[in-house]
Amino acid sequence: MKKFFIITLLFSIHIIAARAQSTTATQNLSLSLTDIVTIGFGSGQTGPTCNIVFTNLSDYANGLPSTDQTLKVVSNKQFNVTMNATTTNFTYSGTASPAPVMPITNILYVEVTANSTGGTVPGIFTNHYGSVTTTPQTIISNCSNGYNQSFSIEYFASPGFVYAAGTYTINVVYTATQL
Repeated sequence: MKKFFIITLLFSIHIIAARAQSTTATQNLSLSLTDIVTIGFGSGQTGPTCNIVFTNLSDYANGLPSTDQTLKVVSNKQFNVTMNATTTNFTYSGTASPAPVMPITNILYVEVTANSTGGTVPGIFTNHYGSVTTTPQTIISNCSNGYNQSFSIEYFASPGFVYAAGTYTINVVYTATQL
């Protein structure tokens, strides 16, 4: 009986040991990240038309500001923001003939009115309107990386009394460049 008990015990241990086997597998995982930067307005990269409407003598004499225009940057690295007009003159739409030529020089200005990018705004664009030019100008430098880095700008136009009635348009480009 002892022999039978020992054989049964050994057989049970063997079955238990056979069931307790395990194995493992390993795998390396790597993430390949690329630099990403995008700039745009709330609804996309092309912002809504910013209209500045001159209706009375005071508007023409003193110039008018626009409403604040807010832009958002997403970047996984620090960045700078520049802005420039695409041409030196506004495009005219109206009935005057010949079409008046309105330059941006001494007529169109911009100011950074809010900045939550962590970057620095040059003095010319802080609490002061800086001239808009066709040469890209840094309006915010050394901005922090992040998902919702936003800033607001305000335009100021002062065409005076020289230009005929009509609509004068120009494109302004904002560029975020990673450092």
